[in-house]
Amino acid sequence: MTTASGTTLSVSAIGADRPGIVAGVTGVLVAHGCNLEDTSMTILRGHFAMTMVVSSPVPAATLATAIAPVAEQLELVVDVRDLAPVPAHSSTGRPYVVSVHGADHPGIVHAVADLLARHGVNIADLTTHLVGDDEPLYVMTLDVEVPADVAAQGLAAALTQEADRLGVTATLHAAETDLL
Repeated sequence: MTTASGTTLSVSAIGADRPGIVAGVTGVLVAHGCNLEDTSMTILRGHFAMTMVVSSPVPAATLATAIAPVAEQLELVVDVRDLAPVPAHSSTGRPYVVSVHGADHPGIVHAVADLLARHGVNIADLTTHLVGDDEPLYVMTLDVEVPADVAAQGLAAALTQEADRLGVTATLHAAETDLL
C-alpha cells in the first residue's frame, strides 16, 4: 500500500531468542527512514517473534536486502512484503477479554475462535502459553470486540458450554477501557 509517506510494509522475523534482535532489526528500519506503526513482539517457546507494520520510503525488496545481514548475523528468518490496502476498520463492538485455561490438548483455539466467529465477535489479540512444568496448564487470553447486538450474558453462557465440552474453563469480562 502506498501512502503520502511512502509504502506500508509488513516486516516479520523469528529466531532463537537473544539480546539485540529488536535493536538490530529496528536499526535497519531507522537507517532507511521507516516508521513503526503497529508491532507485536514476543517470546514463543524460546523463539523471539516479531511482526511490524511500517511506513517506508523504500520498497520492500530494498528493505529486505538491507535487513539480510542482520538476519544472517542473528540467525533470523525475515519476511518483508507490501501490504495491500484494506478498508479502515471502525469497531462498533464493545471491548471484552476472554480467558481460557485448563489441560492442554489440540483444538482449544479453534473451538473458541469458531464459537466467537459464529457470534460475529472479532478477535483483536490472542495469546497462549503453557504454564508449569510437570502438568502444564494451557492459558489463552483473547482481546475481542463484541458486536452491540450480541448479549454478553448469552455469549458468556455459550463460552461456558463450549469450555465444558473442551474440559477447560472460560470467562468473558468487559475490558477496562481506561487501561487501554
